[in-house]
Amino acid sequence: MNKFLSFLTFCIFIGLFSCTEDPADDNNNNNTDGPQLNFKFIFDEEQARLNNIGQPATIPSGNAAQTPDFKKMSIHYIELAPSPFTLLGEGEVVYVGEETTQGGDKAVDFNQAHVAGENEIFFSIPLADVAAGNYEWIRTSVTYQNYDITFNLVGPSASQLDLCDGGPLGRTGSIASFLGYNVYISSITPNTEALEVNDDKLQGFWVFERDDLGDLCESVLAQTGQGSKLTFGEAPAGSTTVVNPLFDSSPIPAGSCVVTAPFANKLNITGDETEDITVTLSYSVNNSFEWVDNIPNGELDFHIDNPASSDRIVDMGVRGLVPSWD
Repeated sequence: MNKFLSFLTFCIFIGLFSCTEDPADDNNNNNTDGPQLNFKFIFDEEQARLNNIGQPATIPSGNAAQTPDFKKMSIHYIELAPSPFTLLGEGEVVYVGEETTQGGDKAVDFNQAHVAGENEIFFSIPLADVAAGNYEWIRTSVTYQNYDITFNLVGPSASQLDLCDGGPLGRTGSIASFLGYNVYISSITPNTEALEVNDDKLQGFWVFERDDLGDLCESVLAQTGQGSKLTFGEAPAGSTTVVNPLFDSSPIPAGSCVVTAPFANKLNITGDETEDITVTLSYSVNNSFEWVDNIPNGELDFHIDNPASSDRIVDMGVRGLVPSWD
C-alpha cells in the first residue's frame, strides 16, 4: 500500500472512532463516580533504544543523537489489545483525542489536545466503561513532544559571540515536535516565543526556539539574518521511529505514530474493581533526538552564516514503550 493510501486509511480509522458514542471518546469524561483507569507518562533516559520493530538500535554512521530533557507529551489514541494478533482498532479503544477539518483534511486538533508532564495523569476513564478482559498489549499514538536540547552556533560570525554569556557553544533550546498522522496547529510556543502556523502538519514537523543571548549578541545575529529565536522544519518522510514489535501480526499505517508494547503482567479488568488502576507509560527518550551530523563532531550545530550547512534533524520519535500498572 502506498504512503497516501496508508495515511488515508489511518485518517478514516481514527475518524470512525472519533464519531462513535463510546464514553471513552469524551476527552473530559465527567463521570468520576467509582474507580478510574488512569494513564500517566514517564520519560526514561536509560530505557532501551529500539528501532521500528522493537529491536535494539544503534545510531547510524554519519548521524548523531542526544537524549533530550523532556517536559511534556500528548498522545491521541489509547487501545488495549488482548493478544498480539488483535488488529489495530479491534481491541478496547479507551481514548481518542479531538479532531478537526479546519486545515482541510481530518487532523488531530492540537488546540484541544491534552498535554501532560512526567507523572501527571494524562487521561482517566471510569473502569465501569472499560470492557472486562485480560489485556496483554497497549497501543498509544504519540502526537506531540516538548523538550530541551543542547546545540552550538557555528560559522565565521560565531566568533563574535564569544563574549556573550555562555558563548556560542553548548547552549540550550526548546523543541516542539509533532509525530501524529496529521495535526492542525494554530500556533505553537516551544518555550516563550509563539509561531503562528494555522495549518495541518504531517508527522515530523518541528519548531525550535533557541535561548536568548543578550542584547549585544542578539544584534550580531540580527545582522547575519538569524535574529529570530524560532526555526522550524520537517524531518524526512518516513524517518520518524515508531516502535511496533507486532509489525507482522498487527501492522500500523505509515505516517502514524502508534507505539506498541506488551505489559509484563497482563492488565486484568474484571468489572468488579473497587479501587483505581493506574497505567504508567514509560517511554524511552534514550538518544531519541537524531540528526545528520553534517559538521561531524557528534554535537548539534546550527550554522549562522550558511543555514543550509547546519546539521539536519531526521528523527525525534520515542524509542520504545514499557507499560506497567498498579
